[in-house]
Amino acid sequence: MSTRRDDVMAALRDWSKPGRRADLLAEAWQAGETNVSALAEAARVSRPTVYADLRSRGIDPDHRPKGNSVITISPLDIEGFTGVGERMDAEYDAALRRWVDLRPGINPRGPQAHAEGMRLVALMDTVARYADVRDLLAHEQVARAERDRLLHQVELRWEALSTAAAWLAAHHAYVLAVDEARISIDMWRERAEAALRRPWFCSSPRDEAAYEEIKEAGHPALEQPLADLDRTPAQTAEQLRANLDQAHARRMELASETLRLAGAGSSR
Repeated sequence: MSTRRDDVMAALRDWSKPGRRADLLAEAWQAGETNVSALAEAARVSRPTVYADLRSRGIDPDHRPKGNSVITISPLDIEGFTGVGERMDAEYDAALRRWVDLRPGINPRGPQAHAEGMRLVALMDTVARYADVRDLLAHEQVARAERDRLLHQVELRWEALSTAAAWLAAHHAYVLAVDEARISIDMWRERAEAALRRPWFCSSPRDEAAYEEIKEAGHPALEQPLADLDRTPAQTAEQLRANLDQAHARRMELASETLRLAGAGSSR
């Protein structure tokens, strides 16, 4: 099913009217596409052009909207269950014991205790799976933000060369920024692939009730962050690396020409 983000990205790929590109870039940004490389690819322009167009529409690309799907990690404690694997058995025993202690005279082996035990098993399992998926999603989001930050840093370092007094030092900073961006792309791909390998589901009414209890305790829902995951991280990473390397190769040619001209001027 098409989303508004998909629609505006499709429109961006088809822009033709003069001046329309910046409007479409701004609309895509506001729809949630804050990956400058993806915007540049869709509009068939360079990343610096994307930055310039966004700023012309009052958008600061350095301040990316976080939205409501950002995962925050806080300790879990759902009826004593923390989602920590090695504690699960002890937490289950303690939870069932508390339930029995609150009901004097109840048969700890009777049908009511059995039903409560089944509920607690579902809660224990759901909390543990929730903790795993939530942490993987949070790590992917952090890696994605760092990837985008470092790709933007490459552009800032390159732009800084135009006015740098210590040109060689500034150029070295640019080269380091490119290397850091490459590493960040690979790290994000690993985090995204790990998150995709751990699906989230509720297979029974007990699981669904446990998930509702987790959310009612103030922990984030997982549906939107899962929907926001890139489904083809390997291909996206490959494209990001290709774009980065292509731009870097061209810039190295320009830098060599600058150094050649500077050397010719100093020898006169």
